[in-house]
Amino acid sequence: MRAKRSIALGAAGLDTLMPMHVVVGADGRIVQAGRAVTKVVQGESLVGDRFFDRFELRRPRGAADLPALVRRSGQKLYLRLRDAHRTPLIGTGVALDNGRGVLVNLSFGMAVIDAVARFDLAGSDFAATDLTLEMLYLVEAKSAAMAESRKLNDRLHGAKTVAEAEALSDTLTGLSNRRALDQVLARLLERGAAFTLMHLDLDYFKQVNDTLGHAAGDLVLRKVAQVLQAETRPGDVVARVGGDEFVIVFNGVTDRARLENLAGRLIRRLEAPVSVGDETARISASIGMVSSTHYEAPTADRMIEDADVALYASKRRGRACFTFFGPDLGPQAKSPAPPVQAG
Repeated sequence: MRAKRSIALGAAGLDTLMPMHVVVGADGRIVQAGRAVTKVVQGESLVGDRFFDRFELRRPRGAADLPALVRRSGQKLYLRLRDAHRTPLIGTGVALDNGRGVLVNLSFGMAVIDAVARFDLAGSDFAATDLTLEMLYLVEAKSAAMAESRKLNDRLHGAKTVAEAEALSDTLTGLSNRRALDQVLARLLERGAAFTLMHLDLDYFKQVNDTLGHAAGDLVLRKVAQVLQAETRPGDVVARVGGDEFVIVFNGVTDRARLENLAGRLIRRLEAPVSVGDETARISASIGMVSSTHYEAPTADRMIEDADVALYASKRRGRACFTFFGPDLGPQAKSPAPPVQAG
């Protein structure tokens, strides 16, 4: 009969092949534990502890001592670590030669991904041939791919947000454009909100373009936008709807005295000279206003048309003034304004 051969394997070699192993001596105490097992028990030393004080054998039932482990050598063992998590484990025990104890190799009886996260395990905590490593690499690759996907989605969302903002903005002044104004008016009218629409047209702006050039005109328009934004609230909307035409929507404001004060202040501020290099540009503004409360059933087109009528009335009165739309204004109010006198 051929004699059984024994292979001597040092602790380091055993740890390399089976990072989740435990060696139980003949007295039932742990004499060696792999690096992964040690990490699972938060770095505590298992050496010297009784195996069954640290591990609960759930199946096969009735195996509660070392001889029972020896008798079940090679069988599948279902254990539970006696820790706060009651961590489930699966293992196989092999009796050592000459009754020196049992070598138990363990693995997790739970989702490996959960175990890796719970105990902060790394690839080095598993044997090089363990298929768990392949799964961890796949999970890591998937996580990296998902992270890149999220970054790409964030960039696309940011680009979409910028594109949407640009689609609703005037490129020169940064104010809202006509499309944005139409959306705001539709929302306010749908809610039945009270508001005032102010149509503002710059006086003498053509002279700025003709005498100082279009670059100077662009500078003046940006200065006008700054004034309009400074004189309005965050809930109001300021839109550039034409070359030198602007519409302001004062949300919740219909008091005539307050609107007169606002319009007068805007005109005064816009009459301040604007430095353009060594030259000075001077403009003013004519304003027409109408409130949603003027109508039984206001519509955006009607309000814009009536504010335009009031604006032309201001032009005919000599510019640099404001007019509220009312029943006294008719189609004649939109006839051309008197020509600007040179000099």
